[in-house]
Amino acid sequence: MEVIGVCGSPRKGGNSEQLLELALRIIAGEGIRAEKILLAGKQISPCRACGKCREERDGRCHGHDDDLVPLLPTIYDADGLLLATPVYFGAATAEMTAFVDRVGYVSRANGGLLSRKVGAPIVVARRAGQNFTVAQLNYFFLINGMILPGASYWPIAFGGAKGEALEDEEGVETIESLARNVAWLVKKIQK
Repeated sequence: MEVIGVCGSPRKGGNSEQLLELALRIIAGEGIRAEKILLAGKQISPCRACGKCREERDGRCHGHDDDLVPLLPTIYDADGLLLATPVYFGAATAEMTAFVDRVGYVSRANGGLLSRKVGAPIVVARRAGQNFTVAQLNYFFLINGMILPGASYWPIAFGGAKGEALEDEEGVETIESLARNVAWLVKKIQK
């Protein structure tokens, strides 16, 4: 069993990555392999909707030769996918948006490579925009046939400067609850 955590922040070591690491530690503590992927510093181009992944049907993206292509097998082989992003102008970052568009397009073009896997968002903002961004990521999970666990509240936290989200007591408790539920659900599905 494996859960992949993808951080869509363009900054390394920020609030989104810190909360993602917290969730992955809890999941790993439940005996599930947990791996973190940072999009920061990676070149991930937006989907061109070229349709080549529909023609080839080999689980690869043929429209680009960038840093996402070698990540696709790891993502599709995992049992769960956590997507962590800060809120930029009321939505997920451009990095995360390009990631979900391409991963989702290839998955759907190849018979649903993400179907029946566990998916969960982690969203951080300084003041607002978290709920829309949670919905944005949940739409990605749902259209790909993924299964979403709940938590003790929306999987959000407040924080601006690095480390501030870990000071959001309710946010941290919520991410811990989410991580426990992701681990529980992955185990149930794999039985």
